[in-house]
Amino acid sequence: MKTTIQIVLIALAIFLGYQIFRTIEDPIEFKKERKAREEVTISKLKDIRKAELAFKNENEHFTGDWDSLITFVKEDSLSLVRKIGMLTDSMIDAGWTEKTALKKGRIIRDTLHVSVLDSVFGKDYPIDKLKYIPVKDTVAVFQLGVNIIKTGSGIVVPVFEAKAHNNIVLRGMNRQMIINLNEESRINNKYPGLKVGSLEEVNNNAGNWE
Repeated sequence: MKTTIQIVLIALAIFLGYQIFRTIEDPIEFKKERKAREEVTISKLKDIRKAELAFKNENEHFTGDWDSLITFVKEDSLSLVRKIGMLTDSMIDAGWTEKTALKKGRIIRDTLHVSVLDSVFGKDYPIDKLKYIPVKDTVAVFQLGVNIIKTGSGIVVPVFEAKAHNNIVLRGMNRQMIINLNEESRINNKYPGLKVGSLEEVNNNAGNWE
């Protein structure tokens, strides 16, 4: 009987020791994995921002449609003005305008058309995967939306937003820790995840990690 009790006590001590170890180790592992997942997600959100800004540069508005954005990057081009030379003081004193200098060949202004994909990302960039949240063994798409905001001074500003919820970015990790993280965001009136841009305010297309 005494031997049985000793075995039970040893087993209980091992179990309690393991529980204490997990109590310390689990938050550390969660934080490490969370950081790794957030880093790749943020990188993708930055790329989405680049694509949206290029789209707006050519179309004067953002797009909330993934097919339109990806097709634009794959197939469209950016208009770039090549400027060589500028009006000198002597030209200005002589009454020359830029148009005059162009006609006389003293300055050059050419419009070049370059591939959006090559210019913004590089030709080998996997643009078809731009919309997918980079979480292993998960197929989920970033939420993408656009809006028009009128500022207090009456200026109309087009905005966009791309975001990924913690429940997706951290899928498969400690459930209670994810719940706690989301609750913390709710209490602080923040989005429980990662996002770039905003549909509710003009924030210069900033990410909520910046």
